[in-house]
Amino acid sequence: MTMRIMTDAGMGITPYTKLVLPVSSKRDHCLGPDDAPVTLLEYGDYECPYCGRSYAIIKRIQDYFGDQLRFAFRNFPLTQVHPHAQHAAEAAEAAGAQGMFWEMHDMLFENQDALDEPSLREYALVLELDMERFDTEMMTHVYAQHVREDFMSGVRSGVNGTPTFYLNGVRYDGPWDGNGLLNTIEEELIAWNGRRRSSSRRRRRNTKRRREDR
Repeated sequence: MTMRIMTDAGMGITPYTKLVLPVSSKRDHCLGPDDAPVTLLEYGDYECPYCGRSYAIIKRIQDYFGDQLRFAFRNFPLTQVHPHAQHAAEAAEAAGAQGMFWEMHDMLFENQDALDEPSLREYALVLELDMERFDTEMMTHVYAQHVREDFMSGVRSGVNGTPTFYLNGVRYDGPWDGNGLLNTIEEELIAWNGRRRSSSRRRRRNTKRRREDR
């Protein structure tokens, strides 16, 4: 299930299935090693009920694959149907600026029915953020542009609802509930291990040939 986006004619939704803005730990919020064989990216909305359901599934997938998986999250607030999604995304980014993105991310998904301004501030207090900085950045919408950049990168990559997932830069269109997403990640890992073994065999053959040529 996915919450579909309602867009204006000029938004430019494309049929592309490849990610136009590669995941980078320099701009994106990532969990897991940069050299993990599989990168799973989610475009999500903190007020989307389907994202709330997928949140628990992603947690289990992260636990299952460990360091073989890097997970990244980008904001895709569907403001036409979720009035609190934009400010929730900005709150997560404001917490991220203080090194607490994932803590706020989890708190927002675990409290989807309370995303109004007083609640966002309460979560910041629980996380012991610098409240003067948090309040100022929320009031002046310091991170609105970053949220917008996330959103537009999704639009250009073919995102038309939430949650939308990308595996190693390619949109995943299968079911994310049940074991569909987990099984697809396992297939990616099997293929990666096969390529690594093949590359290792080629290196050994080349090394042997060089030695024989001496």
